[in-house]
Amino acid sequence: MVEQSEAEEDRRKPSSLPDVRVPALWTFIGLAAGLLAGMLTQGTSLQPFLLSIAEPVGALWLRALKMTIVPLVAALLVTGIVQMVAAAGAGAMARRTLGLFALLLFTGAVLSALIVPPLVELLPIPQGATAALSGGLAAATGPVPGIADFLATVVPENIVAAAASDAMLSIVAFFAVLALAITRLADAPRSHLSGLFEAIAGAMLIVIGWVLAIAPVGVLALGYVVAANSGGAAIGALMHYILVVSSIGVVVFLGGYVMAGLAARQGPQRFARAMLPVQAVAISTQSSLASLPAMLEACRKLGVREATADFVLPLAVALFRATGPAMNLAVAIYVAKLAGVPITPGMLVAGVAAATLTTLGAPSLPGSISFVTSIAPIAVAMGVPIGPLALLVAVEMLPDIMRTLGNVTMDVAVTATVDRRTRD
Repeated sequence: MVEQSEAEEDRRKPSSLPDVRVPALWTFIGLAAGLLAGMLTQGTSLQPFLLSIAEPVGALWLRALKMTIVPLVAALLVTGIVQMVAAAGAGAMARRTLGLFALLLFTGAVLSALIVPPLVELLPIPQGATAALSGGLAAATGPVPGIADFLATVVPENIVAAAASDAMLSIVAFFAVLALAITRLADAPRSHLSGLFEAIAGAMLIVIGWVLAIAPVGVLALGYVVAANSGGAAIGALMHYILVVSSIGVVVFLGGYVMAGLAARQGPQRFARAMLPVQAVAISTQSSLASLPAMLEACRKLGVREATADFVLPLAVALFRATGPAMNLAVAIYVAKLAGVPITPGMLVAGVAAATLTTLGAPSLPGSISFVTSIAPIAVAMGVPIGPLALLVAVEMLPDIMRTLGNVTMDVAVTATVDRRTRD
């Protein structure tokens, strides 16, 4: 399995952003080693001594991870929206395609909000898993928002105070509006401000790259603390998490077939046959970008006009992640269940808004960075603790396979749909 994940190569990023690489495989090995060591030393004389080392190391790494979230999300949101608006200026087909992207991303987030809570009730988190994956990592980030809280926090009274208190929905709303305002400026100031936010994003990516470069050590320490306190329950909890989150990716994956049949008027067998080579490449590479040649060939087999495929598919690979809002929101809801935070309608509304906005136009990032920058804002907006994300990031390489399959299938379905609509 390659170490580069779906999120690492999926979309083109501005040339000013650095190429940050994260040791995903070593992070997973660090988690496995920490869990094994914790189980082996549980109840022994070594446990107190090792915990006295692991707990501060894990806590320090987690704090370093948290400190990058607000500035990185703000900078990436501005640059992403500016790029999307620029892409929309390419013509009617671009605007139609971007509108379809936005609709599908929002729909995926809504489906996740409707499906995941009852799914976790139907397939409950294994007994003991709450203590295993939350424990000392799950200190709540804020009060559980209701509908009134959601409406009150959309427009911040003071953006500096909002940032200081991690009011993520206010931060996302403010910088989304700021990005739209930047696109209305004259060329010179627009270029200056866009360059400033790209530079901030690039600098923060370097910082978070440094933090995630030592992720194997941080995750090993956190994994040891979890296993030493709860034994093997953590392994069952992680497997349950992978199953639940991947199942939402399956929903998006199947949605690609539904869209191809209903909107693009492609026969199910024909579409399935055309997609098999694409999906084989996607599984082996975990990269939509690497799957692009196979997707172009699939479009040719489906009778999609070459001009449409050559325009829409690269745009989809660059800006569209069909599984993003659905699976990212699923992670936040799962963590809420794990931590015993009651899920309210206000939480789900905030989660859907944050999941959709933080995915639109987000640039290509390594899988571990994408996991943190995409899901942490959703969790904070919902009032859900983000501590467990530090462990869940180590197993993201497994749900990432389903992310890739869902993304490439929906990319081809969207391309065929745009082609059908422009023909009509």
